[in-house]
Amino acid sequence: MKKYIIASLLLLFGYSISFGNEPPPEKKERKTVVTIEKDKFFINGEPTYKGRTWQGHSIEGLLMNSRMVQGVFDDLNPETVDRWKYPDTNTWDADRNTDEFIAAMDGWYDKGLLAFNINFQGGSPEGYSKVQPWENNAFDSNGSLRPAFAKRMARIIERADELGMVVNLSIFYFGQDERLKDEKAVIAAVDNVVAWISKKGYTNIILEVANESNNGAYQHKIIGQHRIHELISRVKKIAPSLLVSTSFNGNTLPPDKVVEVSDYVLIHGNGVSNPNRITEMVAQVRALPSYRPMPIVFNEDDHFDFDKPSNNFVEAVKAFASWGYFDFRMKDENFNDGYQSVPVNWEISSPRKKAFFNKLEEITGGFH
Repeated sequence: MKKYIIASLLLLFGYSISFGNEPPPEKKERKTVVTIEKDKFFINGEPTYKGRTWQGHSIEGLLMNSRMVQGVFDDLNPETVDRWKYPDTNTWDADRNTDEFIAAMDGWYDKGLLAFNINFQGGSPEGYSKVQPWENNAFDSNGSLRPAFAKRMARIIERADELGMVVNLSIFYFGQDERLKDEKAVIAAVDNVVAWISKKGYTNIILEVANESNNGAYQHKIIGQHRIHELISRVKKIAPSLLVSTSFNGNTLPPDKVVEVSDYVLIHGNGVSNPNRITEMVAQVRALPSYRPMPIVFNEDDHFDFDKPSNNFVEAVKAFASWGYFDFRMKDENFNDGYQSVPVNWEISSPRKKAFFNKLEEITGGFH
């Protein structure tokens, strides 16, 4: 009893103490807390891009983002892992990938990027793939979180926390969900991710249960558009303070039952070649019976034209919706280093990346 009285006194005066072999607490003091007030994002009690306007349009409360889903990528299939080998070493290295991701984050933030999208099951390392024989999957067949993936993800989230960045953390990706053996395993995976976030005490996360939950390639119906709201509701019941949503295929609106239980709305601009359609999509979301004031976020859009007066990014801003850059690799391009293409060059290295980040800095003012 005496030692605990001493400990209490030490803690009262700001000292820390541990006894014997007691493990240190998982939770550490976090620097970045993301919250939502009506249709705006807040970080540490202040609206994002506070007071910032661009061409007469307020961007206060928006969350500009980029799709960086391969930050913890690994291929557990020995027959396909050589596809991703680095040209300078002739081998694949998952830790190197995460190291280089983290090293590039400061540059993204300086240009005004406040969030990035990352997935425990990644995304297609070829940009768009009909089949996915590789296994980029943070879960075993029962839904347990694999320690190596979790460790790499923790490093990224914690660096984001230090920088003041928000992580849009996604759990499932079509083409990899079938690695989970049944619906029970899917539910376990969700529970395990939420428990891991809680144990770590992360406060800079918004959770995307599944990338494009209406994609027909999903094998488990509970991840699909007709039942995904069950998983969202489950997360909210387990962790009421964790902000949660799910996304849908490009140029697609979420159903009312998903919007009703979500904290923010995720939509994709893929397939939207006319920027006016971006404005229309935002208006249609706001017109849904289930909509109440909440942020609308494009967290994937493979359209660019950043040098033109009107493009998908610009029209999203004008409609007061956050926008997310999807830099996939095109086979006919001479700069094959898209942010989803493994091995990834995480730097702002290509003409298209530079065009996006320059436009982002123009709109947000950056954080130099």
